[in-house]
Amino acid sequence: MSFFIPEAMAQAQSAQPETNPIVTLLMFGGLFLFMYLFIIRPQRKRQKEHTNLVSSLNKGDEVVLSSGMLGKITKVDDNYVVLETGNNIELKFQKVAVHAVLPKGTIKSI
Repeated sequence: MSFFIPEAMAQAQSAQPETNPIVTLLMFGGLFLFMYLFIIRPQRKRQKEHTNLVSSLNKGDEVVLSSGMLGKITKVDDNYVVLETGNNIELKFQKVAVHAVLPKGTIKSI
């Protein structure tokens, strides 16, 4: 007789109540809204600012690259900039590597 007791206990347990599908959709919508406001939107803003920075580069600007290298722009191309990093030392970099434009005279003061 004890052989049938586990089956009877298994049958006696009630099924979990079903959740409302609207609650599930609201949770997914809230999660997407959270991700948009705190992850996607700020990243797009930073990307737009960087694109504006890269497109406004001019000859004579002093810049710092993402690698930390400082230099003065001597030539601007569509995708590349040529930097003067020292005495008659010119290096060519991609425009997207530019991290920030420094105020004029920063390199001389260092």
